[in-house]
Amino acid sequence: MVLSFPAGITRHFANNPSPAALTFRVTNFSSDNTQNDANAKEFWVNMPNLMIHLKKVSEQKPQATYYNVDMLKYQVSAQGIQSTPLNLAVNWRCEPASTDLRIDYKYNTDAMTTAVALNNVQFLVPIDGGVTKLQAVLPPAVWNAEQHRILWKIPDISQKSENGGVGSLLARFQLSEGPSKPSPLVVQFTSEGSTLSGCDIELVGAGYRFSLIKKRFAAARGHPKAQPGSGQPPLGSDEEILHFLRRITGLRNYYVCLGRAKDSV
Repeated sequence: MVLSFPAGITRHFANNPSPAALTFRVTNFSSDNTQNDANAKEFWVNMPNLMIHLKKVSEQKPQATYYNVDMLKYQVSAQGIQSTPLNLAVNWRCEPASTDLRIDYKYNTDAMTTAVALNNVQFLVPIDGGVTKLQAVLPPAVWNAEQHRILWKIPDISQKSENGGVGSLLARFQLSEGPSKPSPLVVQFTSEGSTLSGCDIELVGAGYRFSLIKKRFAAARGHPKAQPGSGQPPLGSDEEILHFLRRITGLRNYYVCLGRAKDSV
């Protein structure tokens, strides 16, 4: 969770050396170590440290209009595949002269508090075995011959996508030094307007206000352990898929502005 302070607040603090304490509450919060209400937890900002930090940043970046301050980092506990926004399954068929790759994906609305699109979705897979030719690549993808990688880019995946966000990526590779060895799949995306945790934030007391609260999550690099396939379903075990999906839920969820909003992080 990041708080973004307008540059003018440094002048305010300079003229008010004992400002009101900044206190906020995280709601829809669940933990074994909470105080009072199990669904909320309050946090008090160390104001002297905050003032020193903002003064230092303002001196380092005098032209900046906003200063971002990391306030909290937390992890989301995944409750299985239903907790992840994009479910994946991978199947390999590796033969001496060719390799068939299939990636199935499914958009999962249940993982988000508000169903929002996954943007700039990228699927990257290294392919060895001396690729000489690509055949039957659907949808079209980019092949990097130097790095031996294939890359699919999908602008967005959502409920409004074809088939409700369910689809497949297919490719056949002709080889000169096969068979290929199944390799990790890397998937990345971003999303604005929702969180995976379901947490929210509100200010406690007077003296400050939120002009904007932005929620986002993004998939870090992750991959399910690839498994050679015979071309027959299933397309990988639940354990392998879940191992990957759990890795994309440790995400930064909140961007908060005090003052006018300008940039996202």
